Amino acid sequence: MDQGSYIRDAWNQLDFFIVTTSILDLAMENMEIPALKILRLLRTLRPLRVISHNVAMKLIVASLFESVGAIFNVVIVVVCVWLMFAIFAINMFAGKMFYCSYEKYIYHEKYTCNVAGGSWVRNNSNYDTIL
Repeated sequence: MDQGSYIRDAWNQLDFFIVTTSILDLAMENMEIPALKILRLLRTLRPLRVISHNVAMKLIVASLFESVGAIFNVVIVVVCVWLMFAIFAINMFAGKMFYCSYEKYIYHEKYTCNVAGGSWVRNNSNYDTIL
């Protein structure tokens, strides 16, 4: 391959891959082989061919890929802040999200609920775990 060949550019490689798999899928359309379903899934890549023909779109997509590292750093910071608030919520509300199965709004304590014949049940949404 010389310096200016078609396959040297990464966008042209993507375009070649999409066109080749589409042709292969069309050629084997009548066959019912389970492994060929993967080729049908690759049809979703066809809109990416537009990117290889538009210079401005190439620039935008390349910029997005270059910023993945910085976005990952921001995600780590956001998760750390979320974790701090989750730990705070567990310290404040853990074990306090229960209700009585019998007369939910009358009995607010486990002992009175059990005496009345109900059971002390945990809410589906609670602060007992971080998740």
